[in-house]
Amino acid sequence: MKPEEYVEQAISIAIEAGEAIKGIYLEGSFDKEVKSDNTPVTSADIAAHEIISSQLSSLTPEIPVLSEEDADIPFSERADWQRYWLVDPLDGTGEFIAGSGDFSVIIALVEHNRPIMGIVYVPMTGVVYYAVAGLGAYKRSSKGEVRIASKQLTKDDEPCLRLAVSRRQDPQSVLKLFNHPKHCELVVLGGAALKSCLVAEGRADCYVRIGPTGEWDTGAAQIIIEEAGGQVMDLELQPLSYNERESLENPNFIVVGSTHLPWDELLTGE
Repeated sequence: MKPEEYVEQAISIAIEAGEAIKGIYLEGSFDKEVKSDNTPVTSADIAAHEIISSQLSSLTPEIPVLSEEDADIPFSERADWQRYWLVDPLDGTGEFIAGSGDFSVIIALVEHNRPIMGIVYVPMTGVVYYAVAGLGAYKRSSKGEVRIASKQLTKDDEPCLRLAVSRRQDPQSVLKLFNHPKHCELVVLGGAALKSCLVAEGRADCYVRIGPTGEWDTGAAQIIIEEAGGQVMDLELQPLSYNERESLENPNFIVVGSTHLPWDELLTGE
């Protein structure tokens, strides 16, 4: 089957998981633990993981599922996967715990080490971002559905860059990566995928992530931003790839809306 034939079912699965998360969030009572990598996990993460894993396995039993909450699969087994689901059941667990509402459900379909379909569902707003390779990126909300496009700046624009940053990150750690930080405006938002989607719809020009993330954090966002006209790259400005290493940890990366700006000149290279 082509990925576009899965997309509506996958969106429905993301929404179901998101509504389970929202119910737990509004109830205000949940279990919390710290995983071996020193990141938090809650009963909402686990509930969403169970919904998504079981339903994707029913939808496409021939396609394996790699979820953040069940990622202990050796590379020797994963290396043979030509196509697989890549899932973050709850992106922004820290924001969930803090009560900001900036969290999402992420489902991507990866083929030959590149995401070909991606869904980001935002439970607290009911917004869905999604994309299929070659078919564009879209935002669906209570107001309807629109095709989204990133903002295409050029060097001649002499832009004031709008940088999406986490409220849990020291903004100076991001600003020091740019040669002209005084020309940067900060847009504060939680959740890695949400900041990437902000770039995809042109409300921010870039998002830089310094610090550990997993491939599940970027898979869906990458195809959404690419279909919107942007790119996701490491800080050497090389595209991210998937399931090519034993480790599933991403390098530091940058999400850019415009492919016309000289990012190699704008970044300090530090």
